[in-house]
Amino acid sequence: MSEGVEWALHTCLNLTWVETDEAMTAARLAAFYELPTAYLNKQLQALARAGILTSTPGPRGGFRLARRPEHITLLDVVTAIEGPGEAFRCEEVLRKGPGGRAGVDYRKACVVSQAMRQAELAWRKELAGQTLADIKETVERRAPRTPASTRDWLAGRRP
Repeated sequence: MSEGVEWALHTCLNLTWVETDEAMTAARLAAFYELPTAYLNKQLQALARAGILTSTPGPRGGFRLARRPEHITLLDVVTAIEGPGEAFRCEEVLRKGPGGRAGVDYRKACVVSQAMRQAELAWRKELAGQTLADIKETVERRAPRTPASTRDWLAGRRP
């Protein structure tokens, strides 16, 4: 999984604390974690294409959440950045090994492939079961000052 997923998740979380009528530029969001603006902007555009963020052009433009945090799962963000493909792709290497047969679908017959598919399904289920609102709630419980300090920093009122 690329670092873009981490950046996207943290940026979406930060956007939960921004005033609802305020858009944040990619440059401002990138500066929060000292990230390269152009690369973060690619992640933000992917999130916008997926309907997680909205993008408003112009001098007062920027990004904001397109949906309420309880309607954005961690899987939504991962899929927006990494794409919908499976993390493990069985290339059917058993077919090339001793005893391999051309007519066998090793993606279904291979124990390694089955185990990896089962693990991926569990991983996706876990990500689909957690929302941005869940993460937000945990952060706010563990670090109650985070929302205000993040909001202030992004608004240019550094704490």
